[in-house]
Amino acid sequence: MITQLWLVASGNFAWLNWLTILLACTAIDARSAAYFLPLADQPAFQDPPTWFVAVVCAFTAAVVVLSYWPIRNLLSGHQRMNASFNRYHLVNTYGAFGRIERRRWELVVEGTDDRHITEQTQWQEYDFKGKPGDPHRLPRQWAPYHLRLDWLMWFAAISPIYARSWLGPFLRRLLINDPDTLRLLRHNPFPDSPPAHVRVRQYLYRFSTREELRHDHVWWHRDAVGDYVPPTALASPRIRHG
Repeated sequence: MITQLWLVASGNFAWLNWLTILLACTAIDARSAAYFLPLADQPAFQDPPTWFVAVVCAFTAAVVVLSYWPIRNLLSGHQRMNASFNRYHLVNTYGAFGRIERRRWELVVEGTDDRHITEQTQWQEYDFKGKPGDPHRLPRQWAPYHLRLDWLMWFAAISPIYARSWLGPFLRRLLINDPDTLRLLRHNPFPDSPPAHVRVRQYLYRFSTREELRHDHVWWHRDAVGDYVPPTALASPRIRHG
């Protein structure tokens, strides 16, 4: 539970950690819980038979022995697939995210009023509620609420496959200033009239160093990679059916 509470305080994993804590609470017997909660006295269960205790102890010992290789792999600097250590699949390591990088791909959605795109075109960013965007903005804590759009944008940045069914319709709704869609965002840079074009830029983000935060007052450092979706108008075949 302590590990889960630490993850609640340090990350944005929606309700995942709270569900884990709830499941862990079921392992607390009523007698122990009575020290912390105003519970009525519960009848104690009879002691299990000796043979059952022996079976449980033997099973536990087997799990401890079989866990050696997966745990060694988990702590190793050279990760390998844990399944290769145990062909019977009795034990393994588990994580909701098997590997988390120190850098992350992010998509930045921009719009412009210009009808004709040139090198002098001024682009304005749409600001999302939770995901990294403006490098000067302090990362927000939203858990246990799940910002589904922000979450989908993260997966879309990893691979276009994840965005195939919804990114086009999303951009189309930005081009018509759809009020329901705009409520999913923190800031709409075009409150009076919809933009003429939108585009999606891809960036590589990392947390700023202490020196960067102190001198530049930025929480993120980002490097532009290129266009994820080029400048697109409402009549574009890419989004007109969205």
